[in-house]
Amino acid sequence: MIAIQNYLVISALLFSIGLAIAVTKRNAILILMGIELMLNAVNLNLVAFSQYDPNRLQGQMFVLFIMVVAAAEITVALAIILKLYDYFKNLDLDEINSLKK
Repeated sequence: MIAIQNYLVISALLFSIGLAIAVTKRNAILILMGIELMLNAVNLNLVAFSQYDPNRLQGQMFVLFIMVVAAAEITVALAIILKLYDYFKNLDLDEINSLKK
């Protein structure tokens, strides 16, 4: 059995990489990818900590809930990004600073 510290280190690395991507990138698609990476790091933490109480599945159920919410969030965000691209012909968030053309 793998120690929980390994899961926590991997989760911290994933979260740090996702945060760095979300903060430094200006492309809307890359920002969404960073947010998804952070959500997956949280999911890994929840599953790692839920192994200490195998009779209760609260960690796994919460992970499933997060996955459903993340899928809905990405669906709506991609629809908005596609509309922004159709209107502005650009996905750079610094250049799309107003909704005027």
